[in-house]
Amino acid sequence: MVHELAEYERAPDQCHLSAEQLAAALFGPAPALFGHMAVDDADRPLGFTLWFLNFSTWTGTHGIHLEDLYVRPEARGSGAGRLLLATLAAICVERDYRRLDWSMIDWNPAARFYAAVGAAPLAQWVPYRLAGPALHALAAQAGGGAPATTGGVPQHPSA
Repeated sequence: MVHELAEYERAPDQCHLSAEQLAAALFGPAPALFGHMAVDDADRPLGFTLWFLNFSTWTGTHGIHLEDLYVRPEARGSGAGRLLLATLAAICVERDYRRLDWSMIDWNPAARFYAAVGAAPLAQWVPYRLAGPALHALAAQAGGGAPATTGGVPQHPSA
């Protein structure tokens, strides 16, 4: 279904995810990606979420970053998307996470659905992405790799 989502987002040529990569991310020795699937009464997949944890230095708590929520066209309006989003909200409440965040393409008609569940766009926050040649160019400025860490805290030569 990830490739269906890429098709829906008008970017099928940009989706290179393999089943093996997804399985490793979800079920590998140290999973960093989590997911849920909505199925019908016959166990046919209707939609999915893929998400990971983030952290807020302002609240001092984790939150969930929803990377993808997709419901197949024939299942839209069935409540599958609401159930998937409600499941993530319940995880946040159960674990005392304070935020459930995601980004959405500006033309996506799902904005009406998100507004209906009480979500609001973050007008003052602008998403950025560093990728491709710019990512490699910046990485080259690290001078031979990442700084050493002590307890997860980078130790720079001048520190």
